[in-house]
Amino acid sequence: MPTIISPTDYGRAIGCETAATDWFQIDQDRINAFADCTLDHQFIHVDPAAAAKSTFGSTIAHGFLSLSMLSYFAEQLEVVMEGVKMGVNYGLDKVRFISPVKVDQRIRARAKVLDVLEKNPGQFQLKLEVTVEIEDQDKPALIAEWLVMQFI
Repeated sequence: MPTIISPTDYGRAIGCETAATDWFQIDQDRINAFADCTLDHQFIHVDPAAAAKSTFGSTIAHGFLSLSMLSYFAEQLEVVMEGVKMGVNYGLDKVRFISPVKVDQRIRARAKVLDVLEKNPGQFQLKLEVTVEIEDQDKPALIAEWLVMQFI
């Protein structure tokens, strides 16, 4: 269910939490493609045989790959200003990588509205605390404070 924020009463949105998104599997092909894009070919990401001998026991997704999935999850999180015409990524205030995402694990996201600030008329900055969970794990992959600018 979407979290629709009123431009005239946006303070009421602070503390609202979204439902979790659908699960998304992180497979080796995606990890390898991310390694190619970022030129980060460390063995723990791309060499299953060597990674199996590491403390992780398998390859793991890059932390930045898990973080980049916020773009994918954003549409499902559906935190929007009423009448939004456009939204853009404004950056991150804080990111903590808590648990590695092993190959073939599934992740999902949920968000909580931390703040809404009207920067200019019709231009709102949302601060969301986004948690990326790992299926069947107690600790999340990451927690990030994500800034999004929305225009109405």
